[in-house]
Amino acid sequence: MDGNGRWAAARGLPRVEGHRRGVERSKEVIEVAAELGIKALTIYTFSMENWQRPSSEVTTLMKLLELYLKKEIDGLMRNGIVFKTIGDIRRLPGHIQNIIREAEERTSSNKGMTLVTALSYSGRSEILRAVKKVLYAGVKPEELTEEVFNSYLDTAGIPAPDLIIRTSGEMRISNFLLWQAAYSEFYFTETLWPDFTKDEFLLAIQDYQRRERRFGAIPVRSDAP
Repeated sequence: MDGNGRWAAARGLPRVEGHRRGVERSKEVIEVAAELGIKALTIYTFSMENWQRPSSEVTTLMKLLELYLKKEIDGLMRNGIVFKTIGDIRRLPGHIQNIIREAEERTSSNKGMTLVTALSYSGRSEILRAVKKVLYAGVKPEELTEEVFNSYLDTAGIPAPDLIIRTSGEMRISNFLLWQAAYSEFYFTETLWPDFTKDEFLLAIQDYQRRERRFGAIPVRSDAP
């Protein structure tokens, strides 16, 4: 969800206003995804690298996160959405960690879409943490398969992403779901995240639906016996 700061700067507004608008846009996309019957939606909310931003901006982002979680938990329950987080949340303020755990527990029995929030997240860090878990668990080399390794990732039990959307004209993966994105489709748009409307989201979905996913295999002809 990239471009909040640039959106605000282009309008002569403080960066925090861009982040506020970005939160509102996230709510809209989450609702649309749930209505479409998407099984899992992962939003890259705060990367490990974002800790390097000015402390005032980090503090603002943490406050917005806290407000969102407190305000939206009832809505997640009404819509049957399961809330999960991935990333090194131990770096987050203690009270936010408590709010996250409460949200995960309250929504754990829901049957709808899984909303995954990547917080203090880095794909490389996730893989390293998974490797350490494998070593601590005493898994033998001959026992280590892709399926076993998947079970030690933050995303264990969550399907790999079919589509990854990147806004604001940036054309890079930015340390996001490095293992899981092996066969993901990508959609890049110049639109800044605060302007990424429901219609923009539907355009991305429609573009994905026109693609042929082969996963390295030869496509099967429709007239094949």
